[in-house]
Amino acid sequence: MQLPEATNFIEQIINEELESGKFESRGNQLQVRFPPEPNGYLHIGHVKAMCINFGVKEKYGAKINLRMDDTNPAKEDYEYVNSIVDAIKWLGFEYDNLVFASDYYDSLYEIAEKYILDGNAYVCDLSAAEITATRGTLTEAGTPSPYRNRSVEENLRLFREMKAGKYPDGAKVLRAKIDMASPNINLRDPVVYRIAHVPHYRTGDKWCIYPMYDFAHPVSDAIEGITHSLCSLEFENHRPVYNWFVEKAGFPAPRPRQIEFARLNITNMLMSKRYLKKLVDEGFVRGWDDPRMPTIMGLKNRGVPPEALKKFCADVGVAKAYSVVNQAQLDSCIRDNLNENAERGMAVLNPLKLTITNYEGEETLEFEKNPMKEDGGTREVKFSGSVYIDRDDFALIPPPKYKRLSKGGTVRLKSAYIVRCDEVKLNADGEAEELFCTYFPETKSGSSVQSQVKAKGVIQWVDAKYGEDVVFRHYQPLLKDEQYPEQDYAERLNENSEKEFCGKAEPYFSECEDGKPFQLMRTGYYKKCTDGKCTVLSEIVSLKDSFNK
Repeated sequence: MQLPEATNFIEQIINEELESGKFESRGNQLQVRFPPEPNGYLHIGHVKAMCINFGVKEKYGAKINLRMDDTNPAKEDYEYVNSIVDAIKWLGFEYDNLVFASDYYDSLYEIAEKYILDGNAYVCDLSAAEITATRGTLTEAGTPSPYRNRSVEENLRLFREMKAGKYPDGAKVLRAKIDMASPNINLRDPVVYRIAHVPHYRTGDKWCIYPMYDFAHPVSDAIEGITHSLCSLEFENHRPVYNWFVEKAGFPAPRPRQIEFARLNITNMLMSKRYLKKLVDEGFVRGWDDPRMPTIMGLKNRGVPPEALKKFCADVGVAKAYSVVNQAQLDSCIRDNLNENAERGMAVLNPLKLTITNYEGEETLEFEKNPMKEDGGTREVKFSGSVYIDRDDFALIPPPKYKRLSKGGTVRLKSAYIVRCDEVKLNADGEAEELFCTYFPETKSGSSVQSQVKAKGVIQWVDAKYGEDVVFRHYQPLLKDEQYPEQDYAERLNENSEKEFCGKAEPYFSECEDGKPFQLMRTGYYKKCTDGKCTVLSEIVSLKDSFNK
């Protein structure tokens, strides 16, 4: 059979297995899954896992299940299920089936009883703390539970009593009987079921015992006929447990194969649902979809295009080794996408009035929507001779090679005219309060007339008569430092991660639909939104690209 060219080590493994005839019995139909736990909103780290799994679907014609691994009822909810579905659809991925680990609770329980009947599991009365204390260390073997040699009959009776609700939380667990001396601590009799008198968001009060992830996950894969269980590197040491649970459950070959890849880590970003939930619960952010959050819904709310996230993951690639990616690389992908697709607009963050003393009346100018597109088109912009420019575009004492406006200097107003600053009105603090300028009619943008007046720089402006007040929102990373070890983040939080201030913008923004992205000339990329009656321009990413492509 003709196989697609492998572009990473996972695809190399798949090609080798297909060439060996491993999946001929199933018509070479591959089956993968994307299995998030519905205990929070997905973040950008999950995008990489999605790209890998859905990439196998696209490249090999595989089937893919979206499976909610919902085995911890105390933390899971339909809100998170819905957010996961919405995030996947927004990214443009399509799954074949939506399934839940809780769909298999009856089957999982039957398989647990099979473990007991086969002598591969036992009911243990040790507490969670005692189990941890007797598990041993990397250099010392664990101590077998005093309940490890209970008879099959006693174990079966106790397990059924656990299911019937006879015991309180923590009184007993079901443990796999593997090897307490294994160098892999995960194989030292892991817990299979625990008691939890907590209603489940799907099954209600039907169950008071719930399967552990290390058991439910591989067996759910086997039930679904998954061929390749693609997961991040932290599960590498769990692979022997994964294989043991599937094999001892009696599933025939070919069984699911777990393959691990390096997870996505980005500087200045919290990449843990546990910590992200804490930010939400403690009110540091406005919710899971706050534009500062690295959640997919937060990135969507910020105005990040889904194509940019997928391009970023493609550029990062699929590797086995742990690494940290600089956030500048993500910003660069977002910037490249918006540069090509976002419409241009003019706004000034720190307005300074500029009056043209020799201009009378008003006119309509043509403004190019997007110079990157051949058919980008133009729109009309009002010009009345009195405008606001950004205070950063004027200098009383210009530095060397300054290309913006200064007294006696010239500059071009974007899509309008060249102006010369003749006079500067200062305020009590000695700062520029208003500029008085001369314009040169023959320098109108698009004019074929040759003018002797030249300007080195081009600046944005907003007409003083027609411009509107807007609110700007700027964002900084939630973390002050670049590296984030897995420890409490409280002292690393950036208290100034969001700033709001007022400025001026052309009226076109208030006429556009919410969510529309713009490149503000020489400022950055922003998304238009409405807060009450106020137009808000919310920063997506700056114009400055610090990533070395």
